[in-house]
Amino acid sequence: MNDAIAAPLAAALSAKGYETLTPVQQAMLAPEMAGRDALVSAQTGSGKTVAFGIAIAPDLLQGADRLLYADTPAALIIAPTRELALQVARELDWLYAPTGALIATCVGGMDYRTEKRALDRGAHIVVGTPGRLRDHIDRGSLDLSGLRAAVLDEADEMLDLGFREDLEFILAAAPPERRTLMFSATVPPAIAALAKDFQRDALRIQTQGEARQHVDIEYRALNVSTRDREHAIFNVLRFYEARTAIVFCKTRANVNHLFARMGNRGFQVVALSGELSQQERTSALQALRDGRARICIATDVAARGIDLPGLDLVIHADLPSNSETLLHRSGRTGRAGQKGVSALIVTPPDFRKAQRLLQGAKVVAEWAKAPSADEVRARDDVRLLENPALAQEVTEDEQPMVAAILKRFGAEQAAAAFARLWRESRSAPEELTDTSGPASAAPKPRAEFGPSVWFTLSVGRSGRAEARWLLPKICDAGGITKDSIGAIRVQEDQTFVQIAVSEVSRFGQGLEIESGVILTRVDGEPDLDALVKPRAKPRAAKPYEPKPDHKPYEPKAERKAYEPKPDRKPYIPKPPREDAPEPYAARAPAPRPFRDDAAPATRKPYDPDRKPYGSQERKERSERAKYDSDRKPLGKREDGGKPLSKRADGDRKPYPKPSEVKPFPKRDGAKPFGKRAEASEGAESKPRWKGKAEGSKSAAPNRAAGSKSHGKPAFGKKPAPRASDPSDTSKRFVPPKKPRG
Repeated sequence: MNDAIAAPLAAALSAKGYETLTPVQQAMLAPEMAGRDALVSAQTGSGKTVAFGIAIAPDLLQGADRLLYADTPAALIIAPTRELALQVARELDWLYAPTGALIATCVGGMDYRTEKRALDRGAHIVVGTPGRLRDHIDRGSLDLSGLRAAVLDEADEMLDLGFREDLEFILAAAPPERRTLMFSATVPPAIAALAKDFQRDALRIQTQGEARQHVDIEYRALNVSTRDREHAIFNVLRFYEARTAIVFCKTRANVNHLFARMGNRGFQVVALSGELSQQERTSALQALRDGRARICIATDVAARGIDLPGLDLVIHADLPSNSETLLHRSGRTGRAGQKGVSALIVTPPDFRKAQRLLQGAKVVAEWAKAPSADEVRARDDVRLLENPALAQEVTEDEQPMVAAILKRFGAEQAAAAFARLWRESRSAPEELTDTSGPASAAPKPRAEFGPSVWFTLSVGRSGRAEARWLLPKICDAGGITKDSIGAIRVQEDQTFVQIAVSEVSRFGQGLEIESGVILTRVDGEPDLDALVKPRAKPRAAKPYEPKPDHKPYEPKAERKAYEPKPDRKPYIPKPPREDAPEPYAARAPAPRPFRDDAAPATRKPYDPDRKPYGSQERKERSERAKYDSDRKPLGKREDGGKPLSKRADGDRKPYPKPSEVKPFPKRDGAKPFGKRAEASEGAESKPRWKGKAEGSKSAAPNRAAGSKSHGKPAFGKKPAPRASDPSDTSKRFVPPKKPRG
């Protein structure tokens, strides 16, 4: 191990089984890295999490072995995705366990209140995604005033996902004297610009292990037909039988399609895509870690930052969009010195793209066919014979069953049954179409052509002849294939063609293959070098002649003095012409156009036929009409009507003002009684009910509820209750009291 590692972290690494450090981890412990910012370029799976974990330890511990209570976080780790942030938190949890550090996570999709309570309790290290971290800073639940170190993991991916504005906001909220470490698989100009803005005197680190990054990964490019693409994926999974495998697709639709197909064929598979909730994603990853599932189908974004233990196989069902994505996908396997396989499923339309991806990634892949059904069965038989269970001794508990099987069925029948059960427990391999793909990415060398005869064509470069135009013409003229034609040499005015001896009989002397293009046989082999037209001699340069002298300078003549133009004559309007028409206002009004309504209207050809007019004869009037007509009409009044007479008391009084109007007395039913007059002295007031017979009717009429009553008092009798109104729900039901006794 390295003495520069803090003692608590060194103990944690030893307990985890670390014996040596990776190149990026050793680079972070170099003496020149002490307290400095760094821009580190390291690939996926190179141990970056442990590297920046031990790099920020001096800033957190400050010479102590254990951490005390923290009011504000001392370190901040920013990751692009939830899975990567949670993975980093798990790694730092065991690494900083001896120090008593509290680690809080702030990622999207989790409960905000739970994260806030963890921050309020005090956290030494905060790990989160840019969006959720900015949300906590805006709400005031995350205080970065005491931050000592900030780490940006997968910085290139965060910029690709559009988190630049969030990163700038988060880093601006931290103290400027903090230490900033940036880790990125590649360093594009955007990453360099971000490092220049938020780092001080950063040290550029490029680990030596990057040159050997593909040593533990075997790249295989498998040629398959388009219709056998899915079957090839199934056979690859069956051929390698990896403990954990991941299949990459471009879209969610492809992920769901493959997930359904593999589930139907008995594969233990889970799917990861952006449409899953955080709980579903966590359950899927836990199933892979527990061994309940062995295959993960995921998109590039959903699989970013996933670290699966024992991942031995990566299948590119859809080719990645660029070489960097190919390296990121393949970097899931071959970690910590373990071997892994990265298989590209290449259909004929994707062959050129696969070549460009491999060349851009500087990867040499082995081109081959996808495993056939026979190869998968043969591999299953080898695994069966190499199964360690066959080499184990029979225990005492198994002895009775083994003896019973051998006694009843025999050894041969028992072995056959075991082999059948072994094969039935696995998905059956698929039969694939035989494809003839290229054996390697390099072009095949051209073999020697063999015995041949040369012909000449009466067209060359001057006639715009090209080999790709002449080849099909020659093949059609002689009825041969292109394999029977060798070299085609286009000269200035003619073209030489090499044709195999076995096909010479198909071409006669002076064969016209095209209008004006004649094919003629040549005796022997033409000297092509001698036929090359020599280059024309360069034209002799004209002798240098000195330029003629310029004319002597002659000053220009002086300009004439400015003379102002004479004033214009004042405007005098012309007199009106004698034959000019009168002004508009003095004109006589034109006659209005005459319209004769009695004249018949002009008919148009498309007008419908009119209904005939009714009879012009008048009907005889009824008796009632005759009677009404005989009545004398009302005559017109001679005086034109007499005006109304004036009031006797003069003009009418004005209406009183509202404030002066006496209100009408309130009447609830009958007119209320007035106040009784005071009784005279010595006179005894007598109630109204005195002197009336019992049961006689009261003088006052019945009044509505609430009016004053002058009847005989009830002497302790309660008034009758009001009739209940079903629509009134304001009164609660009160049960009647039980009678006493």
